[in-house]
Amino acid sequence: MNQLRKTLSFMTAAVFLTGVSSVAMAQDAGKAGAAKPDAAKADAVKADPNKVLATINGDKITGKDVDQISADLDPQFARLPDEQRRLAALAAIIDIKALAAKAEAEKLDATPEFKARMQFLKDRALHNDFFKQQVVDKITDADVRARYDKEMAAMPPQNEVRARHILVKTKEEAEAIIKQLDGGASFEDVAKAKSTDGSAAQGGDLGYFSAGQMVPEFEKAAMALDVGKYTKEPVQTQFGFHVIKLEDKRVQQPPAFDQVKDQVKSILIRERYVELVKKERADLKIQYTDPETEKAMKAATDAQEQ
Repeated sequence: MNQLRKTLSFMTAAVFLTGVSSVAMAQDAGKAGAAKPDAAKADAVKADPNKVLATINGDKITGKDVDQISADLDPQFARLPDEQRRLAALAAIIDIKALAAKAEAEKLDATPEFKARMQFLKDRALHNDFFKQQVVDKITDADVRARYDKEMAAMPPQNEVRARHILVKTKEEAEAIIKQLDGGASFEDVAKAKSTDGSAAQGGDLGYFSAGQMVPEFEKAAMALDVGKYTKEPVQTQFGFHVIKLEDKRVQQPPAFDQVKDQVKSILIRERYVELVKKERADLKIQYTDPETEKAMKAATDAQEQ
C-alpha cells in the first residue's frame, strides 16, 4: 500500500490534464503494478458509474466522473490496470479541486485571459465532439472496405524483382568477381566472402523491390536482367561497384486489407472532416482585416481541400 500511495501521489491532475507527460513518472507508475487494490471494489465501481466514491466540500464524485477524467490522463498511463488508473483519476480530481478552490477565492476566473481561454476550451471540446459524432462514428467497416477496393482497383499493376548483389570498392575488384562467377563460382558464396554490404551474410540477398526503391543505376541494371543472370559489367553507384544477380520477377501484390485498413480509415476521416468543415464554414461570416492574411488563409484552405 505504501508503494501504491507513492504512485498516486505522482499521478496528480496538474500533470495529467495539462498534457505534461513524464517518462520517469510513467516508469514509477508501472512499478506499482504489483500493488493491487481490492478488485471487488473496483468491479463494483465499474458496475455502478453513479456510485459516489467521495465528496469534496459537499460535492459528490462518482464513478462516472472518474471515468471522464481517466479519458484525459496522459496516454503513457493507459497501460496501468483499470483500478489503478481510476484511483489515479480520483487523486487528480481531488488535487484539481484543491487548487481550483484557491484560484476562485483569488478571482483568477474573472480575468479576461481566463475567460478567453475557457471559451477556446469550450469551442474545442464542442468541435471534437461534433467531429466524432458526424464523422468518426459514422464511418463503418463497409465504408473502409469499399474505399480499399476502390483504391486497389485503381492501382496499376507494378512489377517487382528479387536480386542479390556483391558490393566492392573498386571496378577492378568487381571485374575479378565477374570472372569468378563466369568460372562457375557460387554467387552466394562469393557475396558472403567479398561483399562489403550488410546483405553479405545473406549471400547478397536484397529481397523484393520495385521501381523507385533503389538508386537509379542499380535499379536500371537489375530490372534489365533475365531471371538467373548476373551483370557482365560492374555497376557503379554512389556506394561503390556492384555485381547484380536477378533471382525472380513478379507482379507486386497489393497490401492485404487488414494491413492497411487503419490507414484507409484515416484517409476517409480526413476527407470527410474537410467536407464537413467546408460545409459549415459556408455559414460563417469571416472578415480579415489584413489582405495578406486573407490571401494566406485562402491558399491554406485551398490546399486542405485538395
